[in-house]
Amino acid sequence: MQTNRRALLASFVIGSAVFMGALGSAGAADDKWFVLGQTTIKATDPSVSIKSEGSRRDKDVKQVKISVEGADVEITSVVLHWDNRKDDTLKDVGVVKSGGQTAAKDAPGIKARLTSTTVQYKILGGASTANVKVWGFD
Repeated sequence: MQTNRRALLASFVIGSAVFMGALGSAGAADDKWFVLGQTTIKATDPSVSIKSEGSRRDKDVKQVKISVEGADVEITSVVLHWDNRKDDTLKDVGVVKSGGQTAAKDAPGIKARLTSTTVQYKILGGASTANVKVWGFD
C-alpha cells in the first residue's frame, strides 16, 4: 500500500514538472522582436520622432532597440517616451552601420508601454536618406 502511494505521488510530481515545463517553453516561444515604428530619415533634418504603432498591448515591451538600413547613421541621442513612466535618454549612442542595430535597452520595470521615440542623428557617407526602425521585444 505504501509503495503504491509513493509511486502515485512520484508520477504526479513528474507529470506536474513536465506540464509546467511545457507551459514555460510555450510562453518563451511567444517572446520575439517586432517593429514598433519606422520612418525614413533625411540628411537635411537633425532629428525625427517615431510614434509607436499598434494598440496599448502592442506597445507593452520588455526591451527596445533601433536598427538602420540604407546608410551609416551617427546617433547622438535617443529619447524613449514611456506611457506613465519617466522618459529614458540615451546619449552618444554612436555610429550604427547600415544593416546594424543598437544594443537593447531594458524597459523600466518588467514591461512598459513605449509611446514614441525621438532620435537625433547625422547620416554619414553622403547618403541623403536612411530607414530607421524601432524594435520592441515582448
